[in-house]
Amino acid sequence: MAAGDRKTLSKRLVALFVGAALSTYSNGLPAAFAQDALQNMKPNVSGDEKLILSANELVYNKDAQIVSAIGGVQINYAGYKMVSQRVEYNQQTGRLMALGNVELVSPDGNRMYADKLDVTDDFGNGFVNALRIETADNTRLVAETGERVGGTQMILNKGVYTACLPCAEKPERPPFWQVKAERVIQDGVKHTIRLEKARFELLGHPLAYVPWIEVPDNTVKRKSGFLFPSFVTAQNLGFGLSVPYYYVISPSSDLTVTGTGYTTQGFLLDAEYRQRFENGTHTLRMAGINQLSPETFTAGTSDAENDFRGVVASKGDFQINPRWAFGWDVMAQSDNNFSRTYSLKGLDYSTKTNQVYLTGLGKRNYFDLRSFYFDVQNADPNDVAEKQQAIVYPVMDYHFVAPQPLAGGELSADVNFTNLSRTHDDFYSVAGFDRFRGLDGQTSRLTGELEWKRTFVTPEGFLITPLLAARGDALALNMTPPPTSGTFVYDGNYDDSNAATRSMFTAGLEMRYPILGTTANSTHLFEPIVQIYARPDERLAGGLPNEDAQSFVFDATNLFERDKFAGYDRIEGGTRANVGFQYTGTFDNGYKLHGIFGQSYQLGGQNSFDTADLVNVGADSGLESDVSDFVGLGGIETPQGLALAASYRLDEKNLGFRRGDLTAGFQNDNFQSQLIYTHVAAQPAYGFAEDNDEIQAKGTVKFKDYWSVFGGIAWDLQDNSIVRKTFGLTYEDECTIFTIAYSEKRDTSAETASDWSIGARLTFRTLGDINLGGAVDTNTTIYQN
Repeated sequence: MAAGDRKTLSKRLVALFVGAALSTYSNGLPAAFAQDALQNMKPNVSGDEKLILSANELVYNKDAQIVSAIGGVQINYAGYKMVSQRVEYNQQTGRLMALGNVELVSPDGNRMYADKLDVTDDFGNGFVNALRIETADNTRLVAETGERVGGTQMILNKGVYTACLPCAEKPERPPFWQVKAERVIQDGVKHTIRLEKARFELLGHPLAYVPWIEVPDNTVKRKSGFLFPSFVTAQNLGFGLSVPYYYVISPSSDLTVTGTGYTTQGFLLDAEYRQRFENGTHTLRMAGINQLSPETFTAGTSDAENDFRGVVASKGDFQINPRWAFGWDVMAQSDNNFSRTYSLKGLDYSTKTNQVYLTGLGKRNYFDLRSFYFDVQNADPNDVAEKQQAIVYPVMDYHFVAPQPLAGGELSADVNFTNLSRTHDDFYSVAGFDRFRGLDGQTSRLTGELEWKRTFVTPEGFLITPLLAARGDALALNMTPPPTSGTFVYDGNYDDSNAATRSMFTAGLEMRYPILGTTANSTHLFEPIVQIYARPDERLAGGLPNEDAQSFVFDATNLFERDKFAGYDRIEGGTRANVGFQYTGTFDNGYKLHGIFGQSYQLGGQNSFDTADLVNVGADSGLESDVSDFVGLGGIETPQGLALAASYRLDEKNLGFRRGDLTAGFQNDNFQSQLIYTHVAAQPAYGFAEDNDEIQAKGTVKFKDYWSVFGGIAWDLQDNSIVRKTFGLTYEDECTIFTIAYSEKRDTSAETASDWSIGARLTFRTLGDINLGGAVDTNTTIYQN
């Protein structure tokens, strides 16, 4: 063969190779089927790429003007590989042809198989016979023939698509699901794919049929059209069908409108508008319904007393620059329970936190400014709980760490400013104890604190950290003082002036002595810890509003905190010592151990946890006496899948179990489980006259290939009653997930529309989801509020 002919053949083979990829390659079916479409893009190949051709023979038929590569043809080009029994180029017709067991592999692992591949040398038209495509994500497309027409359309005849793997034992058996179409037409100009006479089959049996459907190909990221419907069912709503429509407004904005028809309550319309900007996003959502049968709800609730119900919500997040961000998340609704009753995703929390924020983050500092409004969603038509919540406008936090050491140590500063108001008092009495969670009126507080600390390492291995801290507070008080007579009585020394100031100075010392022990097959780290903080007594203890330090749990996680209160409104005063140790052990056989144990001591001054407070925050905390309760935690992890963890607080006098939980979990290929036991001893000052004990359990058992059962339960041991329960069935293979679950919870306050619900989800990989009821989660459903 002449050198020029070899050069011509090489060029034509390159054309054949690129043409094959250009005209026949596929990643699966399109938008209605996961928007993975037939590809129509030329491979991104550098002009310097080398083509490697291997064949048993190279033949040039000068009379017929056909150049052929015959026998075991292998072509490697730019990461693409093709094998065939024969490749030939007809110079007269300008056609390129690969014949016999053609296989094309792309760099991403996708494979195309055919008996015959025939394209023109300008790639405008072509034909492929017995086409089979396998993608890297295990989707498959088979067609009797494929044809490229006019350089713009690809037509597949009698196509079959599935994401299921063939049965290894019986490959002739139909896959779990597949989509068949008489013709699949991809239009490279309109960027659409049209399926004609398409039907969906499940286990070889037709399940749904459409005469035709046209969807965008994968080059179109967004296109208007109907999305998959979903189904819902609830006790007081009835059965519902939701049909969403997606509308593209512009390249940066779109709208989803969902109509849901309920058999009991009527038609719910839900619209969500989304806008994307160069530096952020904005979402506006509106929903509403005119209830047909409000009487089906519990009488006297906000659900039963409102016919027309609606909500408007807006959320925005914007990045002003690399360090500063601004945003909001707000909601307003016609009554206090609409979003929760109708399970509007993202709006159905028991308490929806409306907020506006501004944040900044630097290398050694951060700034956070937020305003809050708490929307309490319950069935109380008077909305008392929400009116008792504080309106925060705003709260500001600033933290700064000096870039240069001061006297060899780290200097940091914290600033907090809080301004809030409340329109209704939040007073109540339990077991003879009056509590004042919120006072009517407005208050502002500015807090600033400086802290310096430095760690020294002695030759013996001790870690010694001295600490100095200074804090000051200035408060403007415009709140109604708590009553000193009548139904509610506060016997503390409340400061009813218009302004107040206080300060706190702390000198502290922490000593640690890590001890590392090793054996032939394990490593153990023991670390005794001693802390001493000397401070004056807390000024105005119990005499000021307490808004952000009401929740307090003393356990091993905060044993070594300098100030154990949860917020700024209370300050830990007096001289206190924290003593304990922590341990970590690892073993070569995969076992792991960890633990913390210790106690806290009030050495001098007034104990802040034993002083009067509007909410009795220190009562029954374990710190109200000079010698605290013992606190600890520990756990073990085994290579067999068993894990045990415990957190506990023991009475310092008789080691009685005051508070804690025990968690046990086990997991292997066929079984997953978790058991949680929680105990809280009686706390009369908080209204709990009896111990509170609860057991939560959940588990999943795989009883057959692809099939599992799951369930969960929460059991109140005091009432001997089941609080929540869920059970269900799941099927899951490589292409399909089906889950159905029943859940029920005790709801004595009538805050939700239903005491029970049924949820189901059917997912076809690459196609989409079909939902019935709420979202089904085998791991968390039992614990949702």
